Amino acid sequence: MADIILGIESSCDDTSAAVIRDGWLLSNVIASQEVHRAYGGVVPELASRAHELNIVPVVSEALSRACVKPSDLTAIAFTRGPGLLGSLLVGTSFAKALGLSLDIPVVMVNHLQGHLMADFIRQEGKPVNEPGFPFLCLLVSGGNSQIVKVDAPLSYTILGQTIDDAVGEAFDKCSKMMGLGYPGGPVIDRLAKLGDPGRFKFAKPHISGLDYSFSGIKTSLLYFVRDEMARDPQFMENNKEDICASFQKTLIDILMDKLIKAAKQTGIKDITIGGGVSANSGLRERLVAEGNKRGWRTFLPEFKFTTDNAAMIAIAGYYHYLAGERTPLDVAPVSRLADF
Repeated sequence: MADIILGIESSCDDTSAAVIRDGWLLSNVIASQEVHRAYGGVVPELASRAHELNIVPVVSEALSRACVKPSDLTAIAFTRGPGLLGSLLVGTSFAKALGLSLDIPVVMVNHLQGHLMADFIRQEGKPVNEPGFPFLCLLVSGGNSQIVKVDAPLSYTILGQTIDDAVGEAFDKCSKMMGLGYPGGPVIDRLAKLGDPGRFKFAKPHISGLDYSFSGIKTSLLYFVRDEMARDPQFMENNKEDICASFQKTLIDILMDKLIKAAKQTGIKDITIGGGVSANSGLRERLVAEGNKRGWRTFLPEFKFTTDNAAMIAIAGYYHYLAGERTPLDVAPVSRLADF
């Protein structure tokens, strides 16, 4: 009998539901919240209210597209954390209530696990292209910057992580500082394609080991723009493409330097990326180039699986379910999870 998993993701501002049958994706529905653009960032209270409005129609649509009835489900996987507590509460409560009503188990998933397992989402009509174990994943998003060694679907070791800001936060804050809008990553990526990445230099941190730091580069950009604008008020507008290209190159250099170091230390040749920043075209191109140079097998998630989505929660939940894990109904969401 097939294992059919409903995945529910509500960690931030996207409400998503997906259905997976024995590891194969049947549907993946995402409802995004445009209201946050006006505020230059996600407003937690508005996000949780929108999740309450979206959760039922999104789940209903996911089941409909998958041609699956609620009674066909084997289990429900949901994001327990990390994320915004109010948003997580909506998805967690809905998953537990639906599981109770159907008398099927629920399985909690760490949001970051979902990103790590995105390459294992199988789709009808597309070739199966999965990394072998162990592999390294550069996990980069608005809240996380980590190098993770993945030994098995449920066995992970964090080799390095940011000691302050995440790289996605650096993109967003610097975009806001330059008046380019939110979310900042896609805007900077688009402008960077039109600029000269070697024109300006920004400070790079010197952090030992495999850990990251991104607070210094934000300060470097802030002082650089401040000083140049004092001399020429039109400097930003006249040079924004080159600024974005140079800034993005610096961030990618920082990420790749540590990833290359991790690959050398571990001897691992299968390399993946995950998280929202893995959609960045410059990072994807650099990873492929370094892979060709160093004999890596590189794996790039599809763009639709880079941002928050329930397909990745469903596939991670599927492996938890196969391992016999079940989540009690008194479990509560948590905004921070110490490990996987």
